[in-house]
Amino acid sequence: MTLFADSSFFVLLAVAVAGAAAIGLSGHTLRHYGLAVSVGFLACVFFKTPAQLAALLAFVAVARAAVLFLARDPKDKRRYLVAVASTLAPLVVYKVSAVFDQSIWGFVGISYVTFKAAQVVIEVHDGLIARDELGLEDWLYFLLFFPQFSSGPIDRSRRFAADAHATPSCDEYAGMLARGILLLLAGAVYKVVVATWIHRFYAPSAMGDALQQLQTALLYGLYLFCDFQGYSLMAMGASYCLGIRCPRNFRAPFAAVDIIDFWNRWHITLSTWFRDFVFMRFTRWVMHRKLLHDRLQVAMCAFMVDMLVMGFWHGIAWCYIGYGIYHGVLLAVTQAMQKRWGFYKKHRRDCWFRACSWAVTQALVFLGFAIFSGQVGMLLG
Repeated sequence: MTLFADSSFFVLLAVAVAGAAAIGLSGHTLRHYGLAVSVGFLACVFFKTPAQLAALLAFVAVARAAVLFLARDPKDKRRYLVAVASTLAPLVVYKVSAVFDQSIWGFVGISYVTFKAAQVVIEVHDGLIARDELGLEDWLYFLLFFPQFSSGPIDRSRRFAADAHATPSCDEYAGMLARGILLLLAGAVYKVVVATWIHRFYAPSAMGDALQQLQTALLYGLYLFCDFQGYSLMAMGASYCLGIRCPRNFRAPFAAVDIIDFWNRWHITLSTWFRDFVFMRFTRWVMHRKLLHDRLQVAMCAFMVDMLVMGFWHGIAWCYIGYGIYHGVLLAVTQAMQKRWGFYKKHRRDCWFRACSWAVTQALVFLGFAIFSGQVGMLLG
């Protein structure tokens, strides 16, 4: 079974939502039910892939051991580095082995689960999570919550735990349930109807003139958005039905007027995760060691590192790494232009300038999709 894809999943989801509605509308907590349902769904997902199930269980054991190891002395730098490295190790092993057509320690959802597990470790080190604040049950629920398991959105542990422990009133939960069902329906339209229809016309090829290549890039970008937006909306919907206010992942990305604006609208939970745990930490590290003295240069370097790491996170392949470098350069140049270019400061609010900026941004965005999909590599090869 595949989450948010198979007909069997949607049948089980309807049963799970009905059970959640009965519990939530009666004024009881959904925390224990949500964890049990999540374990049940994941059991169905991994039923026919025992190797992946074993990899998931091993990952959970290592990630939990890392949290407990760090909790003994959260401020110890060595413990912190060991805990972070241990949590990231399964993902690194999987990504490297995938280069050789292997799947060592790989399982569905490893990329997103790793981010959530690493986030907990970092927040324990930073003192945002007390030693006894995130118990085993809460930690497992956050890590294994099935709507967000395979492709996000990437929630935050403290926000998730606050929702999980809250017991909404009957009226409050009824509103969440109604919103959840609407989000599920909207997501199904995006993913099952629109994305499927667009994908019928997507046929990448090294042959074809410039117009055909442009059409291919546009179709892929629109397909990717509709497919991922549909999944994200359904994940939000299922979360709301279980009493969890899942954060949104997209906010009209094709209305962005520059690349920074685009990443504030596209895959929001991923870009904010990288902002908080890669960009900001790299910035502080550089400034603390006084490697660079110009704040703009620091920000530009941080954008490059941030997006390069994101590229490797997608996979060790030239299309993903190239996509990360490409967007890193675009973000760095955009930052420099906004901070230092007088023409931009003078005209940035003018309608004609915003229209031109929007057109250029969308062209660059869809070129990025062509890099990500391998279309550019196909043409160059």
